[in-house]
Order: sequence, then structure tokens, then C-alpha cells
Amino acid sequence: MDELHQRELMMQRDVLLVAIAAASLVNGMHFSPIFDPVAILLKPFVAGTFLGSPLVFLYIASIFCSLMTLLIAGVPAALFERFRGHQESMTASLGIWLACTLLLALPAFMSLTGLL
Repeated sequence: MDELHQRELMMQRDVLLVAIAAASLVNGMHFSPIFDPVAILLKPFVAGTFLGSPLVFLYIASIFCSLMTLLIAGVPAALFERFRGHQESMTASLGIWLACTLLLALPAFMSLTGLL
């Protein structure tokens, strides 16, 4: 029964990680309200290189927005793990990470549905 319980916990973690990645990817899309300000701030750093071409730059800005969402949303989950003394990610800390990611991606979801 222990192996079945371990498999169930791993499946829960996998589902939470996929949901976290999906929410952060939505926040990096072109319709996200943070995409344009980040692209404007990123443009001087890639100007004059092959990364400055329009298509590549859109991908770079999108990946940058997504990664920053992941990093910023992961801070509360990491602090929770640190305070609790866990050595590996538990379902609760992944839930905190997902909640923070969804909170950061809320304007993008609202823009996607046309509410913003």
C-alpha cells in the first residue's frame, strides 16, 4: 500500500507542476498586460544582436515573462518550505506556488477572456 500512496503523491505533484507551468506560460503570452512593458524594457538589451529580430524578440520576451512569473511566485513557496524545514517539495508548497502563479497570471487570464 505504501508504493501506491507514493505513486499517488507523485501524480499530485506532477499535476500541480504542469498547472504551474501552464499558468506561467499564459502570463507570458502576447495578450498579457505585462508583456508590452517587459518587451519595452528588454528591447535595449537585445538591440543590435540576432536576438533583436522581431520574431526571436517576441519569443525572448514571452519566455522572460513566463520565467519571471515562475521565479516570483516560487518565493512564498520556498519560504514556506524553509520555515517548515522540508527537504523536498510537498503538495502544500506546490499548492502555494500554484496559487501565487495564478494570482500573478490573473490579469492575463482576464485579458484572455475579454474581461480586461
